[in-house]
Amino acid sequence: MGINDESDIEANLQIGPTDQGMVRLFILGDGIEIPMDFDPEEALEIAEEIRAAAAMAERTRG
Repeated sequence: MGINDESDIEANLQIGPTDQGMVRLFILGDGIEIPMDFDPEEALEIAEEIRAAAAMAERTRG
């Protein structure tokens, strides 16, 4: 499965700080739980990548 492949899988994404000073992305779906912890600098880099991808997607839809 690649980035452009559609899927019927549903999942819930939660994002928040941990009590250890990390940023957690928590993915929950169909019997699976994936906690992913990032230090704040990594989380900011991920946020920038998401913003860039959103901007590119807007241009594609345009």
